[in-house]
Amino acid sequence: MRTGYFYSLIFAFLTSASIAAVAGPSAPLESNKAPLVMGAQATAEIERVDLNEADATTLQKALAGIGEAKAKAIVAYRDANGPFSSVDELLEVKGIGKAILDRNRDKLEVN
Repeated sequence: MRTGYFYSLIFAFLTSASIAAVAGPSAPLESNKAPLVMGAQATAEIERVDLNEADATTLQKALAGIGEAKAKAIVAYRDANGPFSSVDELLEVKGIGKAILDRNRDKLEVN
């Protein structure tokens, strides 16, 4: 009984020692390197979309959470009610909520 406990204890010790050796850093970090950027949007300026000029395809591609149906609804609202006077007027379009507007606010403009 004591031998089994002893072997279990040794096994646990060796396992954690090997994990600690593998998980440790292998080379010192260089602080003078520029940070890596995952997306192209972080390095490039965000392209803005004009709500009064963009077609449904452009809206669908440029805006997050906007599919084909919502893009067509935006264009239909603009055709029926005239040009948008502000970005917040987009909330009047059926299917566009505050979350979608907030997610895309920095990409939108009204000229």
